Amino acid sequence: MKPIWIVDDDQSIRFVLEKALMREDLPTRSFTSAKEVLSALDAANDDDGPQILVSDIRMPGTSGLDLLTRVKEKHPGLPVIIMTAFSDLDSAVSAFQGGAFEYLPKPFDLPKAIELIRRAVEESQREEVAEERMADAPEMLGQAPAMQDVFRAIGRLSQSNVTVMITGESGSGKELVARALHKHSPRANGPFVAINTAAIPKDLLESELFGHERGAFTGAQTMRRGRFEQAEGGTLFLDEIGDMPFDLQTRLLRVLSDGHFYRVGGHNAVKANVRVIAATHQDLEQRVKEGVFREDLFHRLNVIRLRLPALRERREDIPMLARHFLQQSALQLGVEPKRISDAALARLTTFDFPGNVRQLENICHWLTVMAPAQLVEPKDLPPEVGGGSPEALARRTASVPGPFAAPTGVAAAQAGIPGAAEAASAAEPAAASVPAMTWESALEAEAMQLLASGHHDVWEQLTRRFESRLILTALQNTRGRRIEAAQKLGIGRNTITRKIQELGLE
Repeated sequence: MKPIWIVDDDQSIRFVLEKALMREDLPTRSFTSAKEVLSALDAANDDDGPQILVSDIRMPGTSGLDLLTRVKEKHPGLPVIIMTAFSDLDSAVSAFQGGAFEYLPKPFDLPKAIELIRRAVEESQREEVAEERMADAPEMLGQAPAMQDVFRAIGRLSQSNVTVMITGESGSGKELVARALHKHSPRANGPFVAINTAAIPKDLLESELFGHERGAFTGAQTMRRGRFEQAEGGTLFLDEIGDMPFDLQTRLLRVLSDGHFYRVGGHNAVKANVRVIAATHQDLEQRVKEGVFREDLFHRLNVIRLRLPALRERREDIPMLARHFLQQSALQLGVEPKRISDAALARLTTFDFPGNVRQLENICHWLTVMAPAQLVEPKDLPPEVGGGSPEALARRTASVPGPFAAPTGVAAAQAGIPGAAEAASAAEPAAASVPAMTWESALEAEAMQLLASGHHDVWEQLTRRFESRLILTALQNTRGRRIEAAQKLGIGRNTITRKIQELGLE
């Protein structure tokens, strides 16, 4: 095992920690200044470098916080514990903002200090193993048997152009599977075009799919190629096919049958050299029985059916996915990645995730912004997964989430998140007397973090995220009807269409 490096200008502190760690069979190496540590780090290789670094905050010359900053620049994965006799809020905040593993005030209880150091060592070793696994299998979506069945199916279909129907609950990753099918197919060099048929109003969907000729309808100033033409030579992914209007199902069936279609207002047939992959979270057999989905189209699409398991059916994948999403979220925000404890992972693993992988990803985004320490503990998890003490749970449930946090508690129930209503009603009595945090406060906190991280496009980042969340919420409220969503938002139809394109919400 690599040694624990201790840096403190106080000899007595170094001596006490060295002896205590020696009794725990933990090797150490001590330094009296940050300058010595930085020189040793430059000279060290992977084998004799530190497992973790324990540093005082107040030292002659370079301070512990400056040392933390310089260490994180070159060794971002190295856990650093900051010690200080100045137990003030500014020091704690500065340590955590700099990426410290934990903050240890002096005078400290020696058994607790050793326990903290051992926890940092275990976390460091676990992260090393996790990074190796992720490096070995960067494209893996999961290691559970249910996902291995999916991978095998993708492998068998890799050299085929057959139509595939992907079924699975919302948020389970159907588009990721569709992209994998495209990537490993003979059409990999062609385009991959995706369209959510439930998110586009009925009167616009036909033009979106098949395009239109100039003058086909009011506002059609030029000829426009539809998604079928855009996907020429590649793959067209039709998401939520179960919500496609009945009359458009007939046109889609014709394309799948003879490989030709007509643009809206057009008279010349256009050949479609496209592989179609469809997806739905609905029971299409039941939709056929109800008379809202064509049986002949169902059989045409259902050549190969690929069922994607819900996240609760592959719980062993949750730790790997959580670490991956925390890394991705930190990369997007330009901050130090949060680590997650075994206890917090165990709590996540027992949660049913009605929103599946997408919900886990949103929770990891929330933790990246809202978790107070670099190491995520069970108490730091959002209320919907049972995180926090009763007092913290009440405080968070009372909070009104803004556009930069995942909806929780009562707000989640009002937003229609499955399972949130019961949690909200159970938490309401405890939360009633706690003052709510406004979304403006959440915005202020988010802006402060971005500004402190050195970003120079904070206005652009927050404006895009605010507009995206507002438009998506309105579309959810109107079940994808853009015109109605625009009316409710108080903006024009052309404005919402332009914003959806600009923000990549298609």
